[in-house]
Amino acid sequence: QVQLVESGGGSVQAGGSLRLSCAASEDTTNRYYMGWFRQAPRKEREGVATISPGGGRTFYADSVKGRFTTSRDNAKRTLYLQMNSLKPEDTAMYYCAACAVGAESCTPLSPVDFGYWGQGTQVTVSS
Repeated sequence: QVQLVESGGGSVQAGGSLRLSCAASEDTTNRYYMGWFRQAPRKEREGVATISPGGGRTFYADSVKGRFTTSRDNAKRTLYLQMNSLKPEDTAMYYCAACAVGAESCTPLSPVDFGYWGQGTQVTVSS
């Protein structure tokens, strides 16, 4: 099973940018939907962005559209989340996750469908 390790979190001021990375233990090209999720204290985990197995389609939560971009570098087995114009409400633990093609369902942005998870990386945005 694929293993995922996130990096790139940190503390920034509102309006700043961060790029998160997620390194996979195996080639995920055409094999897994990849997604970013986040969870703030006392809130449910929510989908932020999802990218299709081939990388041709992306899906974003309304709250991050126009500010966040996800991409995958298949040669490096790495998923990215570029976050611009960060807001205090973006503060959360960010997780990378994968859903295998052929699974019962891989609904974009749906945490329940993604079966493989990284340990998370903290993002804190101050006003």
